[in-house]
Amino acid sequence: MIALSLNKIQKSYGIDVILKDVTFTINENEKVGLVGSNGAGKTTIFKIINGDLKSDSGDIFIGQGKKIGYLSQNLNLDDDSTVFDETMKVFDNIKKIEVRLRELENLMSHKSLDSDEYKKLLNEYGHLQEEYERNNGYGCESFVKGMLIGLGISSQDFSKNIAYLSGGQKTRVALSKLLLSNPDILLLDEPTNHLDLDAIEFLENFLKDYKGTVLIISHDRYFLDVITNKTFELTDGIIEEYNGNYSFFISEREKRFEQRMKEYSLQQKEIKRLEEIIERYRSYNREKSIKQAESREKALERIERLDRPNIESKSTRIEFDVKCRSGNDVLIVENLSKSFDDKTLFTNLSFMIRRGERTALIGENGKGKSTLFKIICNNMPYDNGYVRIGKNVYIGYYDQEQKDLSMDKIVLDEIWDEYPDLTITQVRNYLAAFLFSGDDVFKRVETLSGGEKCRLSLLKLMLSKANFLLLDEPTNHLDILSREALEKALLEYEGTLFVISHDRYFLNKVINKIIEMKDGNITEYLGNFQYYIAKKNSAIDEIVVNTEGKTKTEIREEKRKLREIQEKKKQQKQMIKDIEKEIEKVDSKIHELQNLMCLEEVYSNPEKSFEVNKEFEDAKKYLDALYERWENLLAEAEE
Repeated sequence: MIALSLNKIQKSYGIDVILKDVTFTINENEKVGLVGSNGAGKTTIFKIINGDLKSDSGDIFIGQGKKIGYLSQNLNLDDDSTVFDETMKVFDNIKKIEVRLRELENLMSHKSLDSDEYKKLLNEYGHLQEEYERNNGYGCESFVKGMLIGLGISSQDFSKNIAYLSGGQKTRVALSKLLLSNPDILLLDEPTNHLDLDAIEFLENFLKDYKGTVLIISHDRYFLDVITNKTFELTDGIIEEYNGNYSFFISEREKRFEQRMKEYSLQQKEIKRLEEIIERYRSYNREKSIKQAESREKALERIERLDRPNIESKSTRIEFDVKCRSGNDVLIVENLSKSFDDKTLFTNLSFMIRRGERTALIGENGKGKSTLFKIICNNMPYDNGYVRIGKNVYIGYYDQEQKDLSMDKIVLDEIWDEYPDLTITQVRNYLAAFLFSGDDVFKRVETLSGGEKCRLSLLKLMLSKANFLLLDEPTNHLDILSREALEKALLEYEGTLFVISHDRYFLNKVINKIIEMKDGNITEYLGNFQYYIAKKNSAIDEIVVNTEGKTKTEIREEKRKLREIQEKKKQQKQMIKDIEKEIEKVDSKIHELQNLMCLEEVYSNPEKSFEVNKEFEDAKKYLDALYERWENLLAEAEE
C-alpha cells in the first residue's frame, strides 16, 4: 500500500526555482535515501511533506491515518525538564493510564462495593489494562533508558536539565523522542550528525527493524547503504528513482548516463544527417528539391531534442601535492599523557605513523582525539611523554571548527593574504575550482555556510603542499559530490594522512590503518573500516596495544586483559538476552492473571480473587526487579 506520494510539486523563492516537478511514491515499510547536492531542495521537500511549508503547486497524498515524525531544526525541548523526564513525555498518555489503573485498583479493594459497581470498575480496568499492554506500558521507562544510552546519552546525564546539554546532546534527546513516538512515516534529516560510531550502529540496528516507512537525507553513504532499499536523487528540481541502496545508485547512475549519452550521440548524428540533406536539397534550387527539403525540415522539427546528459554536477576539483618527500618515520608518539583539571583524557599513548600510511583515529566523542591532533601540531601543551615529527615533514592541519579562517575577511583576501605570490587570475581560478565564482569571492567569510567554509579551508590546505595532512572530520558539511572529490584526491596524494572521521564510507575507501582510542589506550588495526569491524567481531586479537618500549610479557598481559574484558562483555550480552526472555515470560504470566481477574468465577469468589491478585502483585514486583537488573546490565555494558 502507498504510504506517501508527491505529484508535480513545485516550489520557488522569488526567481530561484528550487523544485520543478517532484513526483514520487513510497510504499509502506520502504526505506528510501534522498540524495543530492547542498541547496538542491531536499530539506524543502521534507518541510512540504510535514506541512511546515506550502508548495506553489502539485499534490501530496499521505496514507489514511498515517502519523508523520520529523526531526526539524527547532527541537522543541523544555530547558527546565531533565533528560529522562523530557524523553518520557512521549509516553504521557501511558503514564495517565497507569495513574488511573492504580486508582481503580484502590477503588476495587473496598469491600463496601456492590456487585454492579465492582463489575463497572473491573470493566474499565480491563479495557485500560489492554491499552496499557498494547502500548508497552510495563517497558516504557526501560525503552527510554535503552534509547538514550544507545544514542550516546550516558545514564549519569539522565537527571541533567536540558538547558545544560550541548547542541549535539539536545539533538540526541530529540531523536530519542522521535524514534520512541513510533510514527508511521519517519523523516530523518542528517540523523547521524552528532553521533559517534557506537550510536550510529545502534541507530542502524533500530531502523533496520523499524516497522514503518523511512525517508532519509544523509551524507553518510555507509549509513544509506545499510538502511535503504531505494534511492531518490534530487537534481535540477526533479527526482530520479533507483531501486537499490546508495552503492547501487552510484553504479546504476553511471549505466544510465552511458545509455543516455549513447542515445544523445545517435540523435545528434541523425540531426546532422537531416541538416546535411536539407542543405543539399536546397542547394539544387529546384521546386522538387525544395519540397523535399521542406519535408525533411518538418521531420527535423518533430524530433524531441534530448539534452546533453551531465552526470557531473558542480563538484570541487581537489588535487593535493607535496613540496618535498618526507623521511620514513613521519610521527612518533611515546607515553603521551594529557589531562584538563581533574579529567584525564589519555595516559601513556604510544604509536608510530610512517610515510605513505593513510591512518584514521577513531573513538568516542570527547575522549581526546582532537586534543591529540592539536598536540601534534604544537597548538596545545601536553603533560608527559614524547612527540617527534620526522625529517622533512611539513604538517597541514584541517580543523573541523575552521579556526584557521579569518571571519572578517572576504573570500578572495583569505586566500591571497595567505599566498601573496599568486596572481589574481591564479587565485580566482583556484577559488572557481572550489565552487567560488563570480561575486562569491567578495563574500565575507563569516557569512559562508558550513559547506563553503569547509571548502575554503580545504583549498588553503591544498595550496600549502604539506606532506603530512592531519584532517579533523574533513567530510562534515560537504555534500556527496564534494566528498567523492576529496576521497579521489586523497587516494592520489603522495604524502602521509592522519584523519579523525566518523564517515565510515570514507574510512572504508581511503584508509589503510585504523587507530582506536578507547579508555585512554590505543589499539591498532592494519586495514580499512571493514577490516576493523571484522576484527572487532572476531575472537582473533591481531592487535597492537601501546607496544612501543614494552616487553613481550607486558604486551601478552595487556592482550590477556583485553580478552578478559571481551569475555566479560560477551557474558553481559548473554545475561541481557536471558533477562529479556524472562521478562517476556513474566509479561505473559501477568497477562494470563489479568484475564483470570476478569472471569466471574474469580471476581465473585473473594478467596480466589485474593489469591489471583496476590499472584498478580508478586509477578509485577518480580517484573520490576527484572527490569532493574536489565537496566543495570545495560549501564555496565556502556561503561
